[in-house]
Amino acid sequence: MVSTTLSWLTQASKSLSQQHLQLAQKRQAVLTKPAGSLGAFELLAIRLAAMQATQRPSADNISINIFAADHGIAAEGVSAFPQAVTAEMIKNFARGGAAICVAAKQNSANLHVWNLGTVAPVDCGAVVKNRIIAPQTANFAQSPAMSSDQLNSAMLVGVEAAESACLPEGLFIGGEMGIANTSAATAIATVLLGCNVSDLVGPGTGLNADGVKHKASVIDLALKRHNLSGRDALQVLKSLGGFEIAALVGGYIRCAQLGIPVIVDGFICTVAALVAYRINPSVLDWFIFSHQSAEPGYQLLIKAFPNQVPLLDLGMRLGEGSGAAACIPLIRLACAWHNDMATFEEAAVSEQSEY
Repeated sequence: MVSTTLSWLTQASKSLSQQHLQLAQKRQAVLTKPAGSLGAFELLAIRLAAMQATQRPSADNISINIFAADHGIAAEGVSAFPQAVTAEMIKNFARGGAAICVAAKQNSANLHVWNLGTVAPVDCGAVVKNRIIAPQTANFAQSPAMSSDQLNSAMLVGVEAAESACLPEGLFIGGEMGIANTSAATAIATVLLGCNVSDLVGPGTGLNADGVKHKASVIDLALKRHNLSGRDALQVLKSLGGFEIAALVGGYIRCAQLGIPVIVDGFICTVAALVAYRINPSVLDWFIFSHQSAEPGYQLLIKAFPNQVPLLDLGMRLGEGSGAAACIPLIRLACAWHNDMATFEEAAVSEQSEY
């Protein structure tokens, strides 16, 4: 277990295995196909081989962790849904009725739900892991969203999730649930990217044009009040974030330190990944970006990560880790092609000429 102080955040991530990276590249070069013909599938298999330090990369062990919490900024009317939906969705997760539950079952993945605090009470027995910090964050339009102690506690929930997911050759998927959390994520990204709120703000749960305009105005006024220009990512997270976003940050950093590949979901999870990357740049080696979110700000957001291209672009914006879960079959296929295809020599197939 990491220390309860914040010094663990900047500890270096585990190094990728350069030996297995090179072995995977050599294997891809002699499989019975034209070099590069499987495109991103080849690169994915090579990356996983280096991450897992193995000649046979695998996506058999999947740990999906949904972090849920309420946001004080919801009082400003920035969401199309009432705040009670956060608790109601936690109950839906516990019953197996949400999209991510279906995806987890379909992919034989382990699903864990972490409740960090909701305004409406939640009682789901042992199915939900209750790590209550407060009923909600403070309204960041009026004050910092979290205290230092709350921020630390939230990140350590992510650490707990990462450490409990430490399976051989496993993958970690983080998801989120929290009414108004696209407002928190947009505010964080606006500061870290140094852009305008209007460049990033989107409909979230389904706001109309007037709702998006109001949401942008609320965030813009809040950012002027906080004046976070030039502040480090941790301070930005404390001032504007949510408990579930902080848990994702902690989980992502700890996964990288433990050598667990992270499949990053859509807009909110990618904002959490950006915070983690700004705190500890070494974590980027362990991120696989799953899909291009339909939230308008995602286009700018993904550019903040050098040489990273999402695997899918299907117009998704649900959250819950659903886009990351949709990539599991593709990742497994990449591994199967890498591991089980015959080489030219094994199949007695003539290789490409040098000319």
